[in-house]
Amino acid sequence: MEGASTRQLKVAREIQRDLAQIIRNKGLAAYDGAMVTVSEVRISPDLSIAKVFTSIFPSSKQETVMKMLQDDSRALRGELGRMVAKQLRIVPELTFILDTTLDYAEHIEELLKK
Repeated sequence: MEGASTRQLKVAREIQRDLAQIIRNKGLAAYDGAMVTVSEVRISPDLSIAKVFTSIFPSSKQETVMKMLQDDSRALRGELGRMVAKQLRIVPELTFILDTTLDYAEHIEELLKK
């Protein structure tokens, strides 16, 4: 994250770790048997909005799992709030974004094999 302050980076890292733990605790069954990974979190300068980049395996379930995450974002924010209540005054709004870097790398690898 270029131009991000040290505070932004620390808060983003903490949110990434906590959200990953929350999603892991819910288990595979909660997300239609897909493995959900929080690959990166970018947070706004005022710490009010967090863009959560997630990668989903298998990629065939990406659309349904992203819909589930977006529908569940309020509950996830509530759980996150309980975890970071002592560190943050405001729990940021969560915006889930699909991280396609794994798909892109897979595509490049396929092209190189040809």
